[in-house]
Amino acid sequence: MEISITTTDAHSTSALHHNKFFWLALGALGIVYGDIGTSPLYALRECFAHEHGIGVTPENILGILSLIFWTMIIVISLKYMAIVMKADNKGEGGILSLMALAVRTTAEKSLSGRKRWVLVSLGIFGSALLFGDGVITPAISVLSAVEGLTYVTPFFEPYVIPMTLFVINALFLVQRFGTARIGGIFGPMILIWFITIGLLGINGILLNTEVLQALSPVYAINFLINNGFHAFLVLGSVFLVVTGGEALYADMGHFGRSPIRWSWFFVAFPCLVLNYFGQGALLLSEPSAISNPFYLLAPKWALVPLVILSTLATTIASQALISGVFSITRQAIQLGLWPRLTIIHTSSQEIGQIYIPFMNWSLFAGVVWLVLTFKTSSNLASAYGIAVTGTMVITTVLAYEVARSKWNWGLGRCLLIFGSFFILDLAFFGANILKIKDGGWVPLMIGALMYLLMTTWQEGRKVLYKKLKDRSISIEKFCQKLLQKPPLRISGTSIYMAGDPWGVPVPLLHNLKHNKVLHERVAILTIMTKEVPTIAKQSRVEIQEIIPNFYRILVYYGFMETPKMKHILEACRQKNIHFNVNETTFVLGRETILPSNEPNMSLWREKLFAFMSRNAQRPTAFFKIPPNQVIEVGIQIEI
Repeated sequence: MEISITTTDAHSTSALHHNKFFWLALGALGIVYGDIGTSPLYALRECFAHEHGIGVTPENILGILSLIFWTMIIVISLKYMAIVMKADNKGEGGILSLMALAVRTTAEKSLSGRKRWVLVSLGIFGSALLFGDGVITPAISVLSAVEGLTYVTPFFEPYVIPMTLFVINALFLVQRFGTARIGGIFGPMILIWFITIGLLGINGILLNTEVLQALSPVYAINFLINNGFHAFLVLGSVFLVVTGGEALYADMGHFGRSPIRWSWFFVAFPCLVLNYFGQGALLLSEPSAISNPFYLLAPKWALVPLVILSTLATTIASQALISGVFSITRQAIQLGLWPRLTIIHTSSQEIGQIYIPFMNWSLFAGVVWLVLTFKTSSNLASAYGIAVTGTMVITTVLAYEVARSKWNWGLGRCLLIFGSFFILDLAFFGANILKIKDGGWVPLMIGALMYLLMTTWQEGRKVLYKKLKDRSISIEKFCQKLLQKPPLRISGTSIYMAGDPWGVPVPLLHNLKHNKVLHERVAILTIMTKEVPTIAKQSRVEIQEIIPNFYRILVYYGFMETPKMKHILEACRQKNIHFNVNETTFVLGRETILPSNEPNMSLWREKLFAFMSRNAQRPTAFFKIPPNQVIEVGIQIEI
């Protein structure tokens, strides 16, 4: 009887596990592969764009198809799936997570501070470029789908942009419901999309099976040799087939490595290959179909449903970048690279599922501007790719550092693997750089702006903390003075928040100087972010009672976590230090930044930092402190 129960429980557990894995894989399909999955709408067409000077000949068609196939194999299947996704930071992915992993490994091996600075700068710049890509993806994806209506009837041509804006508006409105609910809806839709484009591809291939020759890399090599510089130009458009690769890595923390891999190898990759080859087969028979080989691959009776499905799929395609931007923003806030913003957790179970209103509507404004400015997906294709190729180059460099320092791979092995990826990344980057004058300046401009803001905030915080430290004294010295000359004590508890665990917060010094009183129990609380995604609860809090009823509390969080005061107080209770929230006063400093001519930062950057500081979310709201128990002490700081 006992054996029967155990076996049943094992089967139930296994079934539950498989059921969860299936839904994770389906959700990953909806969130992660929308961008890559909708590239067939425009990628092959853009390879034959007029400015590339490549004719629609059988040799060129087979050569470009071979390039597309092997690009997906090398960049997605080998680079990201097999290697880069191994570089997870306790389950989290994305360039900032990879940077933190590389920096932490470097610190553990006591390598040079200069090397750390280089790694951090690369991580910041790579993440800044992803913000630029996050603006372009929704614009080009939705536009390319809605443009299909003009193949149904020219009547729709004047309504393409209004309908595109309507769809984009709906997309950003639903973000507040979170990726769990969105993924549950989007996953089945994208599954239908992949099955549809796969079937269309099979239909096209059956009409001209000669196209399957392009599976051989020989056709790609011959195309590159025979077309020289024109082939190099085409690489910028070939890259469009893998533009979702970096977002795929950034969203790893939402679903896990295995579901993402299964979704790729068993659904996304085979269906994409079938569709691209189906389009190629159509072009071999009808070169004139290059005007839009994706839609012309479908029978006329299927055009309207295909346009509707394409619009839904491209709306979903934007989700990978949007959720990736949310994830990167939260990491940047915790790593001290961005001001505090309102972060809404959309799931009580998954820490990675968040919604950031400010970033959501900033992206929305940028996307609308792009649609109104560029007007067609072909125009936008010129702006697409530079940001992602730049980020991919940086990812390769950071992954090399992790492989050498953390995985202890040999130099020869690393140079062979990552050197090959680096050369390929540089080739794609170089081809895309040529697009700058035609619109490629847009993501570079956005990336440069984000890099400026992130580095200004980082440097400004360093200067600010140094200034506050100069005004302070060490906690040990302060406690000695309290013992020598005890002040008047009043009932209750006060918790002073400090950015530096070394010193006494300036508001505490001001209170003692001007009011001459101190609460019965005093705690100095410092929240610090470590270069890991999460911290175990038992390691969350360190408490030191320096003198009776005077505590130094150090609280540790990972860069994927958002601190909450009630959780901190609960962790303190587990350490047998009890703070009654109703009898506790939280004292925070409210710094007013005054730009000056001191040689810390350029005056214009000091003014920018002051502006960012004024508009950051108040600590009371960010740390979820009861507002009626907070005292903010104003401090003016010249930097």
